[in-house]
Amino acid sequence: MAVSTDLKDRLIEAMPNLRAFAISLCGTSDRADDLVQETLVKAWNKIDSFEDGTNLKAWLFTILRNTYFSQYRKGRRELADTDGEYSSRLSVQPQQQGHIDVQDLSAALNELPDDQREALVLVAAEGFSYEQAAEISDCAVGTIKSRVSRARTRLAEIMQLDADDSFSGDQYGNTVLVAGDPIARG
Repeated sequence: MAVSTDLKDRLIEAMPNLRAFAISLCGTSDRADDLVQETLVKAWNKIDSFEDGTNLKAWLFTILRNTYFSQYRKGRRELADTDGEYSSRLSVQPQQQGHIDVQDLSAALNELPDDQREALVLVAAEGFSYEQAAEISDCAVGTIKSRVSRARTRLAEIMQLDADDSFSGDQYGNTVLVAGDPIARG
């Protein structure tokens, strides 16, 4: 359907009233201008559904009101995160890399001598103190400390890790390789 010049003029004439209504709904002139623009675009795209002789102003106000409330409902479900700060806190490390790291660590642990692997697992993975691990292994505390130190050094060599390397978010692998007391790096 061809749009008559009269209908175009009536659309333009309705703009101030639409803007006033939009400001009353959303409170700011910037948002109101956007709302009026979207209303007019929707009305223009659906102009074929408008019946001559009916109230154009009421039709436009209905479109504006429905558009506003649609945006309002959508806005309540969404979070404004223009700088990406919130979404960056939601990210997690990919699990597949952590799984691969655990497999690599397991294979490297199997290459250690039994006494070193036992000491390292007791102290670093199971969380026993050096004293408790020494009692479990029936040896001196100094022996356990030495075995744990040698095991960590050897694991780092086997896995070709530098001092700055760490596993991708796997707390257990980091615990095993951290020198000194078995405290997981976060």
